[in-house]
Amino acid sequence: MKKNKNKVSSTAEKEFVFEFRAGKHNCVLKVPLQFPVQENISDLHGRLMLLHRIPCYIENELKTSLSSFIEKETILDYDREAELALQRLTTGDVDVNQLTNAWSKSYVETTLEHARPEEPSWDEDFADVYHELIHSPASDTLLNLEHNYFVSISELISERDMEIKKLQEKQAAEMDKVMHELGNTLSDQDVNAVASQHFDAQQVLENKWVSELKQVTGIQKHEYQGWVIKLHQDLQKSNNSSKINEEIKVQPSQLSEPADSGARLYEEQQPQLEESFTIHLGAQLKTMHNLRLVRADMLDFCKHRHHGSSGAKLRRLQTALSLYSSSLCGLVLLVDNRVNSYSGIKRDFATVAKECTDFHFHSLEEQLEEVQQVVLYARAQRSSKQKDQSEILRNGADDKSKNVERNPSNILPGEFYISRHSNLSEVHVVFHLCVDDNVRLGNITARDPAIMGLRNILKVCCTHDITTITVPLLLVHDMSEEMTIPWCLKRAELVFKCVKGFMMEMASWDGGISRTVQFLVPKTISEEMFYQLSNMLPQIFRVSSTLTLTSKH
Repeated sequence: MKKNKNKVSSTAEKEFVFEFRAGKHNCVLKVPLQFPVQENISDLHGRLMLLHRIPCYIENELKTSLSSFIEKETILDYDREAELALQRLTTGDVDVNQLTNAWSKSYVETTLEHARPEEPSWDEDFADVYHELIHSPASDTLLNLEHNYFVSISELISERDMEIKKLQEKQAAEMDKVMHELGNTLSDQDVNAVASQHFDAQQVLENKWVSELKQVTGIQKHEYQGWVIKLHQDLQKSNNSSKINEEIKVQPSQLSEPADSGARLYEEQQPQLEESFTIHLGAQLKTMHNLRLVRADMLDFCKHRHHGSSGAKLRRLQTALSLYSSSLCGLVLLVDNRVNSYSGIKRDFATVAKECTDFHFHSLEEQLEEVQQVVLYARAQRSSKQKDQSEILRNGADDKSKNVERNPSNILPGEFYISRHSNLSEVHVVFHLCVDDNVRLGNITARDPAIMGLRNILKVCCTHDITTITVPLLLVHDMSEEMTIPWCLKRAELVFKCVKGFMMEMASWDGGISRTVQFLVPKTISEEMFYQLSNMLPQIFRVSSTLTLTSKH
């Protein structure tokens, strides 16, 4: 009996009584309430008004009475619990030392003056040092060092490609001989055995080069970070950086293009069409934005070029200057639902990302592994939530089970994952947006998952200081036969209008910051089609008009 007297029940029912007059009648409202009250008082008040059909002129009086009753009874419960706690303390049921230790621990953990200082992070320290150096006269030295590392990796990749090509030619010649002898001295089993040997040899060679490139990039990253820290220390000791700049220079041989870069040089010489527009969005508070329509390959914004090509070093400098700033550059890459880099444009992007060592972030493979773990965790949470809902609501369980049965490691259309890079030409952040084959159809709407994915990407840009974003205008990277002129015009109009609406939403997301949106169309599109899209853009967006002022004489 003592224990029951000392313990306070977790919930208690109390009756709320409210008297009011309706016409000539005296009415009494009695409602049982569970204490402590967990629900919102305004919601409870609204339900009482609706269920008991209480006149509207009683509404404010009822809410005041209900609020005061709940507050009064809650304070009485707290006082009662406090009295019982003091009683247990005086009778010796609670250890005083244990109680004081618990209070002391809680106070220390929640009070700022007792909080332990955060341990310095290597990544944050290196970011601060790099940001300071890249905005100093030593920036040219840093870019030269990064370029030297890029050249050495390029030479290693060229050597790898040459060795793999020689092996493939040798194996092709051997297979031709085997096929020529098929049916005479060799059987199908012999052909299969030779093909298996060729495959194993290719795997061994590729694994050897993967391991070597990984080792070289790891060494480069370690050397670079150590050198940057040392350079920062030297510059703090001496303000004369001219001697340090002489330590690293780009050698003339390193400025020359590799032998296999003829195709790349030809691509750079192709004319790149682009149109720029300045627009104002907003009803009262107008915000100025820059729009660009560009005909180019999506990976052209990622490829790290040699300093000998026109403007390459300036673009690289601009990217490095804004790496740790509030003016980041993003790019939308359309991918399938598998989080890997094995096929399609994902493989091409991974190849570009490996051409230069990333000295600030994890490699693309490591970032994709982390994304895959997050996807699996999110799918497990969603599936458990769907199971709980299906137990409560049996209707529609068949439709939900289709989502549960699919591969949990894949993402859905409209979802995207993000990778960070410091080794790309003009991009810091890449949004890998999942799309399906529906984007190649002409009947998608503004509620399509790909369009809603663009909206979510723009929202992330607003919340994470990404002021320049490159978007595929047609929601495809390559043109195909079904993409006729009417198809392109309809798709471009849809994307233009949706992006305009999303940009007007940005004013409520970030307070109206000026941004640059680049609409990219495939390189294979015709000039006529490009200029039709260019004429469409000012009709949808409000383009700023120029005024010519002339003075009167």
